[in-house]
Amino acid sequence: MALTPEVCIRGAGIVGRTLALLLARERVRVALVAPSAPSTHEDVRAYALNAASRTLLESLRAWPDAVHATAVREMQVSGDEGGRVQFDAQRQRVDALAWIVDVPALERQLADAVRFQPLIEVREAPVPAALTVVCEGRASTTREILGVRYEVTRYPQHAIAARLEAERPHDGIARQWFNAQGEVLALLPLGGAAGRTLALVWSVDQFRAPELLKQDAAVFTAALREASGDALGAFTLTSERAAWPLQRAMADRWVGRLADGKAWALAGDAAHTVHPLAGQGLNLGLADAATLAEVLKEREYWRSVGDARLLRRYERARRAEVLSMSLATDGLQQLFAHDADPLPALRNWGMRGFNQTHLLKNWIARQAMGLR
Repeated sequence: MALTPEVCIRGAGIVGRTLALLLARERVRVALVAPSAPSTHEDVRAYALNAASRTLLESLRAWPDAVHATAVREMQVSGDEGGRVQFDAQRQRVDALAWIVDVPALERQLADAVRFQPLIEVREAPVPAALTVVCEGRASTTREILGVRYEVTRYPQHAIAARLEAERPHDGIARQWFNAQGEVLALLPLGGAAGRTLALVWSVDQFRAPELLKQDAAVFTAALREASGDALGAFTLTSERAAWPLQRAMADRWVGRLADGKAWALAGDAAHTVHPLAGQGLNLGLADAATLAEVLKEREYWRSVGDARLLRRYERARRAEVLSMSLATDGLQQLFAHDADPLPALRNWGMRGFNQTHLLKNWIARQAMGLR
C-alpha cells in the first residue's frame, strides 16, 4: 500500500475481514492485522446466520456455496415438560429462517476476497492510523491496554461443539432442547437440504463438560441420542470435540481516543458476547461491521474516519440492539436454569401459549432474521 492506511483493524476473524472489505469498497485504505501462524486445531464451529448477514456477505462475494451454507426451513424448540415452539420458513414467506454456515468455509471465502482487494494490506503488527478498530474477540488484549472495562457475567456452563453424522436426514430442520437443569442441546443442519451432517452446540453444566469431553465416542453419542429424544436416530462423531466457557459481556465503552489523539472502536466479541442459545452472536458482530462502515461512508466530507462524533453515532446505533439481545438470551437461560415448582409447568405452558400467538411469534422470527 503506497499511502498510509486510514483504518487499522486488529483481528482478522470473520468480523474483522468483513469490516475491512466493506471499508475498502468505499475506497478507505485499510491495514488488517492477522496472526502469522494459523491454528493447527480442527475448527468444528458453525454459525446460524440470518438474512441480513447473508445479504451483507453476498454483497462482498464471500457467501459460501450451498454445501457449506445449509438453509434452515424449520426450527423446533422443545422444553423439559412438553413445551414446544416451532418456526416455519414457509409461514414466514421466506426461503429460509437462517443458514447454518461452516466457519472454515466462510473464513476461506473472506480470506480470498481480502487477497484480491488492493486497498487492504495484511500486516503482522499494528500500524498508526486515524482509526483503530479492535476485532480481536472476547479475549482481546488491546481492549485491556485501552483500559476498557469488559463487564462479564459468567454462566455455570460450557459449550461443547462437534460435527456428527446422523442415522436419518435432518431435512433442513434446526432442533433445540432445553432441560430442567438449564442445559441446551442444539443440532444444526449442514451438508445441504438432504444431508445427515450436523453441527452440535451443547451448553452443559461446567462440571459435567470435562466428563463429556473425555467420554468414548460411542458413550458420548449415546448420551446425545437420549438427550435428543431419538429424533434423528443414532449419531456418529466425525470430528474432535471443542469446548469453551459461556458468558455474557459488554464493554463499558465502545469508542474512544488514544493519547496521541487518534481514535479507536470495538466491534464483535471484543465489544459484547451473548449466550449462544439464540444463535445470534455472529449476526450481532456482522451488524457492528455493517453499521460502522455505513457511518464512515455517510460522514460529512470534512470529517476524518476517526471523528469522535461519527464514532459515537456507531456506538449509539449498536448498543441498544446488542443490549436487547443480551437481555433476551439471558432471560431464556435463566428461565430454564431453575427447576423449583411451579417454574417447569409455567415455562412449558408459556412455550405452548407462545406457539399459538402467531402475530408475536412472527414478529420475533422476523427480528431474528434481521428483517426489520
